[in-house]
Amino acid sequence: MVIDQEWGLTKNENPLQGSYIVDELTALVEEAVLTEFERISDRGGVLGAMETGYQRGRIQDESMLYEHRKHDGSLPIIGVNTFLNPDGAGEPHTLELARASEEEKRSQVERLQFFHDAHRDEAEPALAKLKDVASSGGNTFAALMEAVRVCSLGQITSAFFEVGGQYRRNV
Repeated sequence: MVIDQEWGLTKNENPLQGSYIVDELTALVEEAVLTEFERISDRGGVLGAMETGYQRGRIQDESMLYEHRKHDGSLPIIGVNTFLNPDGAGEPHTLELARASEEEKRSQVERLQFFHDAHRDEAEPALAKLKDVASSGGNTFAALMEAVRVCSLGQITSAFFEVGGQYRRNV
């Protein structure tokens, strides 16, 4: 019933007949995908479309359309805009965020410092090997698995940035 309400599958005469509805839905998805591929191709391919911000704009537009349809009820979502609890009508849903206390933050920093001190001698060779494998175009998985035993995430990330640089989005 939830699938029927959200997808409207029973709007077809006989959804259990299979082939027609599945073929029709597949053809519609395929057509939409090919149309989008043509739009990207017209903008100079993926890189050209990225430079102009095409994908980001399309994602934002589709997200806005989704949210608008969800809020006006034209896109039924069970428990969000249809079949709501009548006792909870009009009450905003609140969620309390979990935040770390100052003591927890300090404890985490101290544990990280202890980890760095305990593996000081092993970390540099592991990072050097990781950088070497990454810069030579090799498979970094084995070197990464060795590095995570003696290096923190920040150390590994810095090593990758040194080798490959940091991605900067063109706006």
